[in-house]
Amino acid sequence: MKRLSLPYRQPAADVVRADEWVIVMDDEQVPLPSHLPDWDYRTNLHLRRTVQIDADALRTGAALPLSAPISLAVVWNASGSGLRAAACRIPLKATESESIDLEVLIAGADLGGLLALETVIVLDERMVDAAPVAARRAGSVLWRERRELRLQGDAPQFPLAVVDFERTSFPNDAAWHLQISQNLSAATMGAMLLLINERNPVALSAFQNAAKPRPVDKVVLSTIYMDVARTMVEHALRSEEFSETSEYDDETLGATLLALVEQLFPGSSISDLRLRMESAPAHFASEIQAAVKVFGDS
Repeated sequence: MKRLSLPYRQPAADVVRADEWVIVMDDEQVPLPSHLPDWDYRTNLHLRRTVQIDADALRTGAALPLSAPISLAVVWNASGSGLRAAACRIPLKATESESIDLEVLIAGADLGGLLALETVIVLDERMVDAAPVAARRAGSVLWRERRELRLQGDAPQFPLAVVDFERTSFPNDAAWHLQISQNLSAATMGAMLLLINERNPVALSAFQNAAKPRPVDKVVLSTIYMDVARTMVEHALRSEEFSETSEYDDETLGATLLALVEQLFPGSSISDLRLRMESAPAHFASEIQAAVKVFGDS
């Protein structure tokens, strides 16, 4: 493992003792696993841990005065949504050792893919008269611990988020929108995001009932699946760099698009599909509809 060498002194590791994260599920606390196979966007994450800090020893070890303002914070980053935020930030007392109970609640609609949780202790303010070996800038990290959680199991699923389209550039009355990157080498979980308009009750209910869909939910989900597949295929074929000979790493957007095209059109070459789309786009859209088997049993 590579160790980051910072241009200022850091305290000894034993000045901070952090318990393992636990996840609160149905009013019970269980150790945070490496992955949550049954997670979906409706599931918020409720996490807890206790951190014991010898604040005096930490400041002394970092060559900071005992009055230096420092804080304990938790920052999370989700690869599926591309979102990053501070979950909490707690100023540490001036000259005391203390035990801090951290409680973090993250909305499921903001998550997806790989969730990284970083617990950090940072310098709150710029230290003008700090020692030459000490951290000076506000935000300098004095201690850090990282934990990762794979959401949706080991096999990546489609990244999805529920948003209010009125707060976006998308039409207010649209039910969904697929965001997709031009970079085929980017990780799929960060390169695509299906946005569901929370103001559209039909589409929202269909995803909320996806585990046990009603007949109407099945129709809506099939329609969205077909439209997403069409958008992905047409997006791939419009890219000049997309071809059978292109090499894409696993779990990249290019690999995902290539797998989808091969699944829907086995035996067809990329050049032939591109020609069919360009010469008869409406007919090609119907070909995708047939390949997906819209309203079918699958």
